[in-house]
Amino acid sequence: MHIVKDVTYVSDYKLLLSFDDGRVRLVDLSKELDGEIFEPLKDIGYFKKVRVNSSIDTIVWDNGADMCPDFLYKAGVEVTQQILAA
Repeated sequence: MHIVKDVTYVSDYKLLLSFDDGRVRLVDLSKELDGEIFEPLKDIGYFKKVRVNSSIDTIVWDNGADMCPDFLYKAGVEVTQQILAA
């Protein structure tokens, strides 16, 4: 199981996630916000309030929404330090 260590809002519904294995992945959640719990996240202002909850090792929002870290890892595209520096 993967552990999310850090999250940074990028743009739209994209987040930059750092994982416990040292990898950084860019995740676009624009097509993943289905269901009642995720409805508030469609508001970009609310979506930007994402944070890491270290008790459950993943990202969360104040309304109780969270996402499985393994799903986030698989859905993300690996980002290298060279790309981040550009």
